[in-house]
Order: sequence, then structure tokens, then C-alpha cells
Amino acid sequence: MQRLLLSLAAALTLMTSTALAADQPKPTYADVSYGPYKMDKLDFWEAKGEGPRPLLVYIHGGGWIGGDKARLPGNIKTFLDKGISYAAVNYRLTGEAPLPAPVHDAARAIQFLRHKAKEWNINKNKIALTGGSAGACTSMWLLCHDDMADPKAKDPVLRESTRVTAAAVGGGQTSIDPKVIEPWLGPNVLKHAMIYKSVGGKSMQEVMDNYEKHAALYKEFSPYNHVTADDPPLLMTYGNNMKLPSENAGHGIHHPVYGVKMKEKADKAGMECHLLIPGVSQSEKYKNTNDFLIDKLTGDDS
Repeated sequence: MQRLLLSLAAALTLMTSTALAADQPKPTYADVSYGPYKMDKLDFWEAKGEGPRPLLVYIHGGGWIGGDKARLPGNIKTFLDKGISYAAVNYRLTGEAPLPAPVHDAARAIQFLRHKAKEWNINKNKIALTGGSAGACTSMWLLCHDDMADPKAKDPVLRESTRVTAAAVGGGQTSIDPKVIEPWLGPNVLKHAMIYKSVGGKSMQEVMDNYEKHAALYKEFSPYNHVTADDPPLLMTYGNNMKLPSENAGHGIHHPVYGVKMKEKADKAGMECHLLIPGVSQSEKYKNTNDFLIDKLTGDDS
């Protein structure tokens, strides 16, 4: 049943995003390889403007199980009109390679885009991330994680920084650790295939029976565990169904409590963090994702 629900959700997302994509401008460069794997491809839209342009990078969702960079948000032109270039990234999915593959591929995509900065007129110091669900989780991990640049790497791409300016995400998992999220959200969240497939498991029961084998991956790839005061600004959006325990797997995997927990930790650490939940939480400064991203990418650095 879960496989059927996932397939139906993917089909609906594809139909919706395909309709949106039909109205999108064509990329300046399409299906550019940024790494050694077949799925390591990105599209890039170059914005017009004087000097190197800020860049917004979209990382698609799909539980790290499915999804595609073609399923674009409908707001690319909004950013291009503001002089912000845009990129959309594919990455290996967990059916091919579990963590760290999906997240480390996205990290390499950021490094590749920095490596292309001169050729593609990108401002290396103004790169932000956006995405939903698993794309949000990846974006938050990159936002909060220490720089992965290796100055001594033979590959010049790997010498580039993975740090970014900001991230604005929707419905993201701030932890994927089953021993953390079940107490937060109730048992239904563990019914979502993202949680066990992320570490290469065949079922949640199998993974929990061998939890110690997977614990390090769960801890490492939970953005919540990387929050520090020097992390760049974050804006999170969620639906407003606050019911606990979560009603089903889909509700649990995108539950607003993920955002509540992340903001509590960010506020305590001194990291700038905005949480938008209709009727529940708002930002004094930003009404929506676009306002936040445009401000962070075009505003004064001071």
C-alpha cells in the first residue's frame, strides 16, 4: 500500500511540476555533469545583470527515493527577474546508493557551481539553497554542516567550499534518526520508506533490529545535530496540522514539529532562523520564502 501511495504521489507531483515547467524559461545549460555518476546532472539558468550574479540552487524532494530536477517550482522567473541565477540539481537516489550518496552528491554540485563561477558569472559569496522534503533536509544539512572543501584535493572541484549564504525550505526533516523522531512525532513517521531506505534498509524492523549499525549515518545526516551559532540564516515552512502523534506516514515525514524543534535549537544557539506555519508561527521580518531568499541574495553583506 505504501508503495502505491508513493507512486501516486510521485505521479501527481510529476503532472503538476510538468505543467509548471512548461511555463519556465529554458536553462542556459541543461544536463551538465557535475560528478562521476549518471544522476550527477544539473540545469543552470544565467540571470542578467552587472557583475557576478547571486545563485539559488534547487534540490528536489522525493524522500531520496524518487524525484527529479525537472519537477521545478513555479517561481524561477521571479528570481531571474531579480538578477539571481538559478540551478536545479539531480543526485543519486537511495535505491542506487544510500547515504551519504544523495547528500554528498548535492554538496559536490555546490562545489561544481563555484568551480564554474568565472565561466557562468556566479558570485561565489552569494549562493543559497531551496527545496522541499528530502531536498529541504539536504539543504539544511549543507547549511549547517562544516565546510567540506579539501584544499589539497587533486580534483579542483573538491577544493571549493560547500558553505552557503542561506536556505529556505519546505516540509523538511530536521532529523532522520528513528530514535529521535518517534518520540517527537509518534510511530507513524517510521512507516515512511525514507527513514529505512536512507541507510540501505529493506524495512524499518530490519533497521531497528540493527540500529547500532546505522546509528552513525542517522546522526550525521540529521541537520538538527549540526546547528551552531555561526550557521547561515534559515527559513522553514510547513503545513499547519500540528496533531500529535502524526496521523500517517505522509503527515509524519513532513510534520511541522520538525521545524519547531529546529527553531528551538537554532534560537538557543544564536543562529538566525525563521519558521512559517500558518496560524501557528510567523516571522517578524519575512512573509514568505521568496522575500527571504531575495533579501539574503541581493541585500547588503554587512
